[in-house]
Amino acid sequence: MMINNLELTATEAGELAIAFLTQDLGIPELEQEWFTVLSSKFLGVSWYVVEIGIEGIPDKWVVQVYDTRECDPSYTFVSPVSIDDDHTDLAELPEAIADVVIAERNAR
Repeated sequence: MMINNLELTATEAGELAIAFLTQDLGIPELEQEWFTVLSSKFLGVSWYVVEIGIEGIPDKWVVQVYDTRECDPSYTFVSPVSIDDDHTDLAELPEAIADVVIAERNAR
């Protein structure tokens, strides 16, 4: 069993991942509250894998956060939604967030 000797907690890793992701996606500050940490798991000896989602939709981003408090810029987007979907599930989201999710879904 590995013991987490990092000074970085799972909560802090989640906060860092959301801040990094929303900045990278160009999400306005007032709309960043839509993003939530689904899980933050310690892996290896020096990093966390953080899953970030938006309540009400099945999509998520997976971001690696290192003990240096740096986030890996090569995060992953995961979605069970078909590219051919009409995206009606995004109608309640702010336009900037819906546009990002549609672009991510279409880029897979």
